[in-house]
Amino acid sequence: MHYRSWLECIRGCKEHHSIFDVVYRCNTCGGLLDVQHDVEALKDRSAAAWMQLFDGRTRTTAWPYGSGVWGKKEWVCPELCNENVVSMYEGHTNCFWAERLGGELGVENLWVKLCGNSHTGSFKDLGMTVLVSVVRQMIANGRSIRAVACASTGDTSAALAAYAAAAGIPAVVLLPKGKVSTAQLIQPIANNALVLALDTDFDGCMRLVQQLTEDKTIYLANSMNALRMEGQKTIAFEIVQQFDWEVPDWIVIPVGNLGNVSAISKGFLMLKELGLIQKLPRIACAQAARANPLYRSYQTGFREFRPVQAQKTLASAIQIGNPVSYERAVKALSAFSGIVEQATEDELANAAALADRTGMYTCPHTGVALAVLSKLIASGEVNSSDRVVVISTAHGLKFTDFKVGYHEGTLEDVVARHRNPPVNLPADYEAVQRAIDEAI
Repeated sequence: MHYRSWLECIRGCKEHHSIFDVVYRCNTCGGLLDVQHDVEALKDRSAAAWMQLFDGRTRTTAWPYGSGVWGKKEWVCPELCNENVVSMYEGHTNCFWAERLGGELGVENLWVKLCGNSHTGSFKDLGMTVLVSVVRQMIANGRSIRAVACASTGDTSAALAAYAAAAGIPAVVLLPKGKVSTAQLIQPIANNALVLALDTDFDGCMRLVQQLTEDKTIYLANSMNALRMEGQKTIAFEIVQQFDWEVPDWIVIPVGNLGNVSAISKGFLMLKELGLIQKLPRIACAQAARANPLYRSYQTGFREFRPVQAQKTLASAIQIGNPVSYERAVKALSAFSGIVEQATEDELANAAALADRTGMYTCPHTGVALAVLSKLIASGEVNSSDRVVVISTAHGLKFTDFKVGYHEGTLEDVVARHRNPPVNLPADYEAVQRAIDEAI
Protein backbone atom coordinates (compact mmCIF):
# COMPACT_ATOMS: atom_id res chain seq x y z
CA MET A 1 0.00 0.00 0.00
CA HIS A 2 1.46 3.37 -1.02
CA TYR A 3 -0.37 5.49 1.56
CA ARG A 4 1.80 6.59 4.48
CA SER A 5 1.82 8.74 7.60
CA TRP A 6 4.43 10.08 9.97
CA LEU A 7 4.89 12.17 13.13
CA GLU A 8 5.73 15.86 12.76
CA CYS A 9 6.09 18.80 15.16
CA ILE A 10 2.96 20.98 15.38
CA ARG A 11 5.20 24.07 15.52
CA GLY A 12 6.62 23.44 12.06
CA CYS A 13 10.01 21.96 12.90
CA LYS A 14 11.38 19.72 10.14
CA GLU A 15 11.85 16.76 12.46
CA HIS A 16 9.95 13.62 11.32
CA HIS A 17 9.43 10.30 13.11
CA SER A 18 7.82 6.98 12.29
CA ILE A 19 4.43 6.44 13.94
CA PHE A 20 6.05 3.30 15.42
CA ASP A 21 8.70 5.34 17.27
CA VAL A 22 8.27 5.89 21.02
CA VAL A 23 8.26 9.69 20.93
CA TYR A 24 5.70 12.25 22.06
CA ARG A 25 7.41 15.62 21.72
CA CYS A 26 9.71 17.30 19.23
CA ASN A 27 13.36 16.82 20.14
CA THR A 28 14.16 20.28 18.73
CA CYS A 29 11.61 22.57 20.44
CA GLY A 30 9.63 20.35 22.83
CA GLY A 31 6.35 20.91 21.01
CA LEU A 32 3.75 18.18 20.65
CA LEU A 33 3.76 15.97 17.58
CA ASP A 34 0.96 15.37 15.12
CA VAL A 35 0.34 12.64 12.59
CA GLN A 36 0.63 13.86 9.01
CA HIS A 37 -0.61 12.00 5.95
CA ASP A 38 0.60 11.93 2.35
CA VAL A 39 -2.40 13.83 1.04
CA GLU A 40 -1.11 13.88 -2.53
CA ALA A 41 -1.11 10.08 -2.54
CA LEU A 42 -4.63 10.02 -1.10
CA LYS A 43 -5.76 12.19 -3.99
CA ASP A 44 -5.32 9.20 -6.32
CA ARG A 45 -8.97 8.56 -5.49
CA SER A 46 -11.55 11.21 -6.26
CA ALA A 47 -13.78 12.61 -3.53
CA ALA A 48 -16.68 10.63 -4.99
CA ALA A 49 -14.63 7.43 -4.94
CA TRP A 50 -13.70 7.91 -1.28
CA MET A 51 -17.36 8.52 -0.41
CA GLN A 52 -18.39 5.36 -2.23
CA LEU A 53 -15.65 3.32 -0.51
CA PHE A 54 -16.52 4.58 2.97
CA ASP A 55 -20.27 4.17 2.46
CA GLY A 56 -19.75 0.62 1.23
CA ARG A 57 -17.75 -0.36 4.31
CA THR A 58 -20.17 1.06 6.88
CA ARG A 59 -21.20 -1.63 9.37
CA THR A 60 -19.89 -4.49 7.24
CA THR A 61 -18.36 -7.62 8.79
CA ALA A 62 -15.21 -7.48 6.62
CA TRP A 63 -12.35 -7.19 9.13
CA PRO A 64 -11.49 -4.55 10.22
CA TYR A 65 -13.48 -2.23 7.97
CA GLY A 66 -16.84 -2.53 9.76
CA SER A 67 -15.46 -0.34 12.55
CA GLY A 68 -16.24 3.36 12.29
CA VAL A 69 -12.53 4.04 12.71
CA TRP A 70 -11.04 1.29 10.58
CA GLY A 71 -13.54 1.82 7.79
CA LYS A 72 -11.40 4.93 7.13
CA LYS A 73 -8.10 3.06 7.62
CA GLU A 74 -6.31 4.79 4.73
CA TRP A 75 -6.98 8.16 6.38
CA VAL A 76 -6.15 6.99 9.89
CA CYS A 77 -3.28 4.49 10.01
CA PRO A 78 -2.55 3.05 6.55
CA GLU A 79 0.69 1.28 7.53
CA LEU A 80 -0.90 -0.90 10.19
CA CYS A 81 -1.26 -4.61 9.40
CA ASN A 82 -4.87 -5.73 9.68
CA GLU A 83 -3.92 -8.67 11.90
CA ASN A 84 -2.67 -6.21 14.55
CA VAL A 85 -5.86 -4.12 14.68
CA VAL A 86 -7.53 -4.22 18.12
CA SER A 87 -11.15 -3.24 17.54
CA MET A 88 -14.43 -3.41 19.45
CA TYR A 89 -16.51 -2.27 16.46
CA GLU A 90 -16.22 1.29 17.77
CA GLY A 91 -17.76 4.28 16.05
CA HIS A 92 -20.93 4.50 13.94
CA THR A 93 -22.59 6.18 16.93
CA ASN A 94 -26.03 7.69 16.47
CA CYS A 95 -26.36 11.32 15.47
CA PHE A 96 -29.62 11.90 17.29
CA TRP A 97 -32.08 14.51 16.07
CA ALA A 98 -32.94 16.26 19.33
CA GLU A 99 -36.09 17.79 17.87
CA ARG A 100 -37.95 18.41 21.12
CA LEU A 101 -34.92 19.76 23.00
CA GLY A 102 -34.03 21.99 20.06
CA GLY A 103 -37.53 23.40 20.14
CA GLU A 104 -37.17 24.26 23.82
CA LEU A 105 -33.75 25.86 23.32
CA GLY A 106 -34.76 27.77 20.19
CA VAL A 107 -32.88 26.01 17.40
CA GLU A 108 -34.86 23.86 14.97
CA ASN A 109 -32.03 21.69 13.66
CA LEU A 110 -30.29 20.35 16.76
CA TRP A 111 -28.42 17.04 16.65
CA VAL A 112 -26.47 15.25 19.37
CA LYS A 113 -23.63 12.94 18.37
CA LEU A 114 -23.94 10.17 20.97
CA CYS A 115 -20.29 9.17 21.23
CA GLY A 116 -21.00 7.47 24.55
CA ASN A 117 -22.86 4.68 22.72
CA SER A 118 -19.59 2.80 22.43
CA HIS A 119 -17.90 -0.24 23.95
CA THR A 120 -16.66 1.44 27.15
CA GLY A 121 -19.23 4.26 27.07
CA SER A 122 -17.21 7.20 25.75
CA PHE A 123 -15.57 8.68 22.66
CA LYS A 124 -12.16 7.64 24.05
CA ASP A 125 -12.61 4.24 22.38
CA LEU A 126 -12.04 5.89 19.00
CA GLY A 127 -8.53 6.99 19.87
CA MET A 128 -7.62 3.96 21.93
CA THR A 129 -8.29 1.45 19.15
CA VAL A 130 -5.60 3.20 17.08
CA LEU A 131 -3.07 3.61 19.87
CA VAL A 132 -3.32 0.05 21.19
CA SER A 133 -3.26 -1.39 17.66
CA VAL A 134 -0.03 0.50 16.91
CA VAL A 135 1.48 -0.77 20.17
CA ARG A 136 0.49 -4.30 19.23
CA GLN A 137 2.32 -3.94 15.92
CA MET A 138 5.34 -2.41 17.64
CA ILE A 139 5.52 -5.46 19.91
CA ALA A 140 5.07 -7.78 16.93
CA ASN A 141 7.98 -5.97 15.27
CA GLY A 142 10.21 -6.74 18.26
CA ARG A 143 10.05 -3.57 20.34
CA SER A 144 10.11 -4.13 24.11
CA ILE A 145 7.01 -2.57 25.67
CA ARG A 146 6.09 -3.78 29.16
CA ALA A 147 2.88 -1.80 29.56
CA VAL A 148 0.73 1.05 28.31
CA ALA A 149 -0.04 3.80 30.85
CA CYS A 150 -2.34 6.79 31.22
CA ALA A 151 -3.48 9.45 33.64
CA SER A 152 -7.24 9.73 33.63
CA THR A 153 -10.35 11.27 35.11
CA GLY A 154 -12.20 8.07 34.18
CA ASP A 155 -13.05 7.58 30.53
CA THR A 156 -9.49 7.30 29.16
CA SER A 157 -8.64 4.65 31.74
CA ALA A 158 -11.73 2.62 30.85
CA ALA A 159 -10.90 2.66 27.15
CA LEU A 160 -7.22 1.88 27.67
CA ALA A 161 -7.94 -0.99 30.06
CA ALA A 162 -10.49 -2.60 27.73
CA TYR A 163 -8.41 -2.39 24.56
CA ALA A 164 -5.21 -3.40 26.31
CA ALA A 165 -7.00 -6.41 27.83
CA ALA A 166 -8.26 -7.42 24.38
CA ALA A 167 -4.69 -7.16 23.03
CA GLY A 168 -3.11 -8.95 26.01
CA ILE A 169 -0.99 -5.91 26.91
CA PRO A 170 -0.63 -4.80 30.58
CA ALA A 171 -2.26 -1.44 31.39
CA VAL A 172 -1.32 1.01 34.17
CA VAL A 173 -3.85 3.67 35.18
CA LEU A 174 -3.21 6.73 37.37
CA LEU A 175 -6.43 8.21 38.77
CA PRO A 176 -7.04 11.13 41.16
CA LYS A 177 -8.32 9.50 44.35
CA GLY A 178 -11.96 10.27 45.12
CA LYS A 179 -12.48 12.34 41.96
CA VAL A 180 -13.78 9.61 39.61
CA SER A 181 -17.30 8.17 39.56
CA THR A 182 -17.76 4.62 40.86
CA ALA A 183 -18.88 3.43 37.42
CA GLN A 184 -15.71 4.82 35.85
CA LEU A 185 -13.44 3.48 38.58
CA ILE A 186 -14.71 -0.09 38.29
CA GLN A 187 -14.17 -0.31 34.53
CA PRO A 188 -10.34 -0.51 34.52
CA ILE A 189 -10.44 -2.65 37.67
CA ALA A 190 -12.73 -5.15 35.94
CA ASN A 191 -10.44 -5.21 32.89
CA ASN A 192 -7.47 -6.14 35.10
CA ALA A 193 -5.51 -2.90 34.78
CA LEU A 194 -3.11 -1.86 37.52
CA VAL A 195 -5.14 1.03 39.01
CA LEU A 196 -3.22 3.52 41.12
CA ALA A 197 -5.47 6.00 42.98
CA LEU A 198 -3.28 8.98 43.82
CA ASP A 199 -3.83 11.75 46.33
CA THR A 200 -3.74 14.51 43.70
CA ASP A 201 -5.81 15.90 40.83
CA PHE A 202 -5.69 14.98 37.14
CA ASP A 203 -2.89 17.45 36.43
CA GLY A 204 -0.81 15.80 39.15
CA CYS A 205 -1.49 12.37 37.65
CA MET A 206 -0.52 13.72 34.24
CA ARG A 207 2.82 14.98 35.51
CA LEU A 208 3.59 11.59 37.04
CA VAL A 209 2.62 9.54 33.99
CA GLN A 210 4.88 11.69 31.83
CA GLN A 211 7.73 10.91 34.21
CA LEU A 212 6.89 7.19 34.16
CA THR A 213 6.83 7.02 30.37
CA GLU A 214 10.31 8.47 30.05
CA ASP A 215 11.04 4.74 30.39
CA LYS A 216 10.43 3.72 26.76
CA THR A 217 9.17 0.30 27.79
CA ILE A 218 6.08 2.01 29.27
CA TYR A 219 4.08 3.60 26.46
CA LEU A 220 2.07 6.79 27.03
CA ALA A 221 -1.65 6.56 26.15
CA ASN A 222 -2.82 10.10 26.94
CA SER A 223 -3.95 12.50 24.24
CA MET A 224 -0.57 14.22 24.07
CA ASN A 225 0.19 11.06 22.08
CA ALA A 226 -0.72 11.99 18.51
CA LEU A 227 -2.10 8.53 17.70
CA ARG A 228 -5.18 9.21 19.83
CA MET A 229 -6.11 12.12 17.56
CA GLU A 230 -6.20 9.83 14.54
CA GLY A 231 -9.05 7.76 15.92
CA GLN A 232 -10.95 10.68 17.41
CA LYS A 233 -10.88 12.68 14.17
CA THR A 234 -13.26 10.10 12.68
CA ILE A 235 -16.06 11.82 14.63
CA ALA A 236 -15.88 14.53 11.95
CA PHE A 237 -15.95 11.91 9.17
CA GLU A 238 -19.01 10.24 10.67
CA ILE A 239 -20.94 13.46 11.19
CA VAL A 240 -20.50 14.52 7.57
CA GLN A 241 -21.25 11.02 6.30
CA GLN A 242 -24.43 10.86 8.41
CA PHE A 243 -25.59 14.13 6.80
CA ASP A 244 -25.04 12.71 3.30
CA TRP A 245 -21.66 14.44 3.05
CA GLU A 246 -23.00 17.86 4.03
CA VAL A 247 -21.42 20.05 6.71
CA PRO A 248 -23.33 21.35 9.77
CA ASP A 249 -23.09 25.01 10.72
CA TRP A 250 -21.85 24.47 14.29
CA ILE A 251 -20.04 21.81 16.30
CA VAL A 252 -20.26 22.30 20.10
CA ILE A 253 -17.67 20.33 22.07
CA PRO A 254 -17.16 19.99 25.84
CA VAL A 255 -13.41 20.32 26.39
CA GLY A 256 -10.87 19.57 29.11
CA ASN A 257 -7.46 18.36 27.96
CA LEU A 258 -8.37 19.73 24.49
CA GLY A 259 -7.58 16.58 22.51
CA ASN A 260 -11.13 16.21 21.19
CA VAL A 261 -11.44 19.65 19.59
CA SER A 262 -7.98 19.20 18.09
CA ALA A 263 -8.94 15.83 16.62
CA ILE A 264 -12.37 16.82 15.30
CA SER A 265 -10.97 19.92 13.62
CA LYS A 266 -8.27 17.79 12.04
CA GLY A 267 -10.92 15.49 10.61
CA PHE A 268 -12.87 18.34 9.00
CA LEU A 269 -9.69 19.84 7.54
CA MET A 270 -8.78 16.50 5.98
CA LEU A 271 -12.24 16.15 4.46
CA LYS A 272 -11.91 19.60 2.91
CA GLU A 273 -8.37 19.07 1.64
CA LEU A 274 -9.43 15.88 -0.13
CA GLY A 275 -12.47 17.56 -1.66
CA LEU A 276 -15.26 15.71 0.16
CA ILE A 277 -16.56 18.97 1.65
CA GLN A 278 -16.31 22.56 0.48
CA LYS A 279 -16.68 24.48 3.75
CA LEU A 280 -15.88 24.16 7.45
CA PRO A 281 -18.30 24.39 10.37
CA ARG A 282 -17.79 26.83 13.21
CA ILE A 283 -16.61 25.29 16.47
CA ALA A 284 -17.63 26.24 20.00
CA CYS A 285 -15.58 24.89 22.90
CA ALA A 286 -17.53 24.51 26.15
CA GLN A 287 -15.71 24.55 29.49
CA ALA A 288 -16.84 24.13 33.07
CA ALA A 289 -16.43 27.47 34.84
CA ARG A 290 -14.46 25.71 37.60
CA ALA A 291 -11.88 24.39 35.13
CA ASN A 292 -11.65 27.04 32.44
CA PRO A 293 -8.07 27.83 31.32
CA LEU A 294 -9.01 27.85 27.62
CA TYR A 295 -11.92 30.22 28.27
CA ARG A 296 -9.66 32.59 30.18
CA SER A 297 -7.09 32.53 27.40
CA TYR A 298 -9.82 33.14 24.80
CA GLN A 299 -10.80 36.28 26.72
CA THR A 300 -7.28 37.63 25.97
CA GLY A 301 -7.46 36.69 22.28
CA PHE A 302 -5.18 33.74 23.11
CA ARG A 303 -2.36 36.18 23.83
CA GLU A 304 -1.94 34.69 27.31
CA PHE A 305 -2.29 31.18 28.66
CA ARG A 306 -2.09 30.46 32.35
CA PRO A 307 -2.82 27.04 33.82
CA VAL A 308 -5.34 27.13 36.66
CA GLN A 309 -5.93 24.98 39.70
CA ALA A 310 -9.05 23.16 38.53
CA GLN A 311 -11.80 23.23 41.15
CA LYS A 312 -14.17 20.37 41.86
CA THR A 313 -16.85 20.21 39.19
CA LEU A 314 -19.70 17.86 38.37
CA ALA A 315 -18.12 17.60 34.91
CA SER A 316 -15.27 15.58 36.40
CA ALA A 317 -13.81 14.33 33.10
CA ILE A 318 -12.96 17.90 32.10
CA GLN A 319 -11.72 19.00 35.53
CA ILE A 320 -8.34 19.88 34.04
CA GLY A 321 -6.40 23.05 34.75
CA ASN A 322 -3.37 22.58 32.48
CA PRO A 323 -4.54 21.04 29.19
CA VAL A 324 -1.83 19.25 27.24
CA SER A 325 -3.28 20.04 23.80
CA TYR A 326 -3.66 23.80 24.30
CA GLU A 327 -1.51 24.69 21.26
CA ARG A 328 -3.39 22.25 19.05
CA ALA A 329 -6.72 23.66 20.21
CA VAL A 330 -5.76 27.29 19.54
CA LYS A 331 -4.74 26.38 15.99
CA ALA A 332 -8.05 24.60 15.52
CA LEU A 333 -10.15 27.49 16.84
CA SER A 334 -8.28 29.93 14.59
CA ALA A 335 -9.04 27.81 11.51
CA PHE A 336 -12.73 27.36 12.37
CA SER A 337 -13.73 30.86 13.56
CA GLY A 338 -14.06 29.20 16.93
CA ILE A 339 -15.33 30.57 20.20
CA VAL A 340 -15.05 29.48 23.82
CA GLU A 341 -17.76 29.78 26.47
CA GLN A 342 -18.19 28.41 29.99
CA ALA A 343 -20.98 26.97 32.13
CA THR A 344 -21.49 27.07 35.89
CA GLU A 345 -22.42 24.03 37.96
CA ASP A 346 -26.03 25.18 38.11
CA GLU A 347 -26.15 25.76 34.34
CA LEU A 348 -24.62 22.43 33.36
CA ALA A 349 -26.74 20.37 35.76
CA ASN A 350 -30.00 21.97 34.66
CA ALA A 351 -29.07 21.73 30.97
CA ALA A 352 -28.44 18.01 31.39
CA ALA A 353 -31.73 17.54 33.25
CA LEU A 354 -33.68 19.47 30.61
CA ALA A 355 -32.20 17.22 27.90
CA ASP A 356 -33.16 14.14 29.92
CA ARG A 357 -36.76 15.36 30.05
CA THR A 358 -36.83 15.15 26.25
CA GLY A 359 -35.71 11.50 26.18
CA MET A 360 -31.95 11.76 26.43
CA TYR A 361 -29.72 10.58 29.29
CA THR A 362 -26.83 12.99 29.30
CA CYS A 363 -23.50 12.96 31.09
CA PRO A 364 -22.54 16.19 32.90
CA HIS A 365 -20.02 17.07 30.18
CA THR A 366 -22.76 17.03 27.57
CA GLY A 367 -24.63 19.26 30.02
CA VAL A 368 -21.74 21.75 29.77
CA ALA A 369 -22.03 21.76 25.97
CA LEU A 370 -25.82 22.17 26.05
CA ALA A 371 -25.61 24.99 28.59
CA VAL A 372 -23.08 26.79 26.39
CA LEU A 373 -25.27 26.24 23.32
CA SER A 374 -28.18 27.83 25.18
CA LYS A 375 -26.02 30.90 25.86
CA LEU A 376 -24.95 31.13 22.21
CA ILE A 377 -28.56 30.97 21.07
CA ALA A 378 -29.57 33.65 23.57
CA SER A 379 -26.74 35.94 22.41
CA GLY A 380 -27.64 35.48 18.74
CA GLU A 381 -24.31 33.83 17.90
CA VAL A 382 -26.21 30.68 16.88
CA ASN A 383 -29.24 31.30 14.69
CA SER A 384 -32.49 29.39 15.04
CA SER A 385 -32.08 27.98 11.52
CA ASP A 386 -28.49 26.73 12.02
CA ARG A 387 -27.75 23.04 11.92
CA VAL A 388 -25.96 22.38 15.22
CA VAL A 389 -24.23 19.19 16.34
CA VAL A 390 -23.43 18.81 20.04
CA ILE A 391 -20.76 16.23 20.86
CA SER A 392 -21.96 14.01 23.70
CA THR A 393 -18.73 12.53 25.01
CA ALA A 394 -19.92 9.77 27.36
CA HIS A 395 -22.95 7.75 28.39
CA GLY A 396 -25.05 9.07 31.25
CA LEU A 397 -25.01 5.67 32.96
CA LYS A 398 -21.41 6.37 33.99
CA PHE A 399 -22.64 9.25 36.15
CA THR A 400 -25.52 7.79 38.14
CA ASP A 401 -24.48 9.65 41.31
CA PHE A 402 -24.79 12.93 39.41
CA LYS A 403 -28.32 12.01 38.30
CA VAL A 404 -29.40 10.84 41.74
CA GLY A 405 -27.96 13.92 43.43
CA TYR A 406 -29.78 16.21 41.04
CA HIS A 407 -33.21 14.66 41.58
CA GLU A 408 -32.67 14.37 45.34
CA GLY A 409 -31.74 18.07 45.37
CA THR A 410 -28.39 17.46 47.06
CA LEU A 411 -25.94 18.82 44.46
CA GLU A 412 -23.92 21.72 45.81
CA ASP A 413 -24.47 25.09 44.07
CA VAL A 414 -27.30 23.68 41.97
CA VAL A 415 -30.96 24.72 42.12
CA ALA A 416 -32.60 21.67 40.54
CA ARG A 417 -35.30 23.32 38.41
CA HIS A 418 -36.27 20.06 36.68
CA ARG A 419 -36.18 17.84 39.77
CA ASN A 420 -38.42 14.77 39.57
CA PRO A 421 -38.16 12.69 42.76
CA PRO A 422 -40.28 9.57 43.24
CA VAL A 423 -43.59 9.99 45.05
CA ASN A 424 -43.83 7.67 48.05
CA LEU A 425 -47.36 6.36 48.62
CA PRO A 426 -49.18 3.60 50.45
CA ALA A 427 -50.39 0.68 48.31
CA ASP A 428 -53.81 2.25 47.99
CA TYR A 429 -55.76 2.76 44.75
CA GLU A 430 -57.25 6.11 45.71
CA ALA A 431 -53.86 7.50 46.75
CA VAL A 432 -52.32 6.37 43.45
CA GLN A 433 -55.21 7.81 41.42
CA ARG A 434 -55.01 11.12 43.29
CA ALA A 435 -51.28 11.40 42.64
CA ILE A 436 -51.81 10.78 38.92
CA ASP A 437 -54.61 13.33 38.73
CA GLU A 438 -52.45 15.95 40.47
CA ALA A 439 -49.45 15.32 38.20
CA ILE A 440 -51.08 14.93 34.78
